[in-house]
Amino acid sequence: MSQAPYRIGIDLGGTKIEGAVLDASGQVIERRRIATEAEGGPAHIVARIANLYAGLVYAADDAPHTVGVGTPGALSVRTGLLKNSNTVCLNGQPLKTMLEAALLRPVRIENDANCFALAEALHGAGRGHGCVFGVIMGTGCGGGIVLEGAVRTGPQALAGEWGHLVIDPAGPLCYCGAHGCVETFISGGGLEKAFHTRYGDVLSATEIYRASLAGDARCEAAMAGFYACFGRALANLIAILDPDIIVLGGGLSNIDGLYDEGVAQVRKLVFSDELTTPIVRNQLGDSAGVIGAALVGI
Repeated sequence: MSQAPYRIGIDLGGTKIEGAVLDASGQVIERRRIATEAEGGPAHIVARIANLYAGLVYAADDAPHTVGVGTPGALSVRTGLLKNSNTVCLNGQPLKTMLEAALLRPVRIENDANCFALAEALHGAGRGHGCVFGVIMGTGCGGGIVLEGAVRTGPQALAGEWGHLVIDPAGPLCYCGAHGCVETFISGGGLEKAFHTRYGDVLSATEIYRASLAGDARCEAAMAGFYACFGRALANLIAILDPDIIVLGGGLSNIDGLYDEGVAQVRKLVFSDELTTPIVRNQLGDSAGVIGAALVGI
């Protein structure tokens, strides 16, 4: 555990970059958010992170601190380059090297879902549980595993990559190159694309859910399919990992139906005579990712 009085975390997303400063007690004392502007390319993204970091250092009175960065994907153990990111312009890039050159200090990079899971395990809904599986359901879909308070990454940095389990080989093409990944069905982007493909209309995931509650038959059908895929994906996960608790995060975690109809689908498909795994909403909201990034920093 670092003795630095401050921890700086940076959460790098496809559309936004968020930064936060944690004090020695783990309280957030500064939080800032800027647009990613991914269309500008890798060097532009790194420059934006460097500018955000400078503001966070100023907020921390230029005191000693650690730095952690959460990002979709992971660093390849073989090459050190970023892989599996849905911010595709960063794949194949030496992100760690680029950031350390720009920030003039060591940086630890961790998968964003792992950061979310760690924050919830230590300070949120997963407190007191030995094995926590954290799920991010937003634009994409990811997962992270925390065992006894530590992130499990695995020898290939693949632990928790739940969003790329294939649940229908005949399903939609995923950006990863496979067909029918979990992400293509139960992410916001997956739900919206499936609705557009079937009905021709363009609605956001939130609009689809709200319309389903209002009795729109098309949206009810879309959400029924969504819940069924959610159930299958988590039942598969529970059969492998059997975690003590599953914590849902990301924008879609605000869909109340996940906690009744979604859980009912998990219960129907789980390989057991009962479902005892708590499947709960996160407690830290959209702060979890950046808090987790700060917690993993060096």
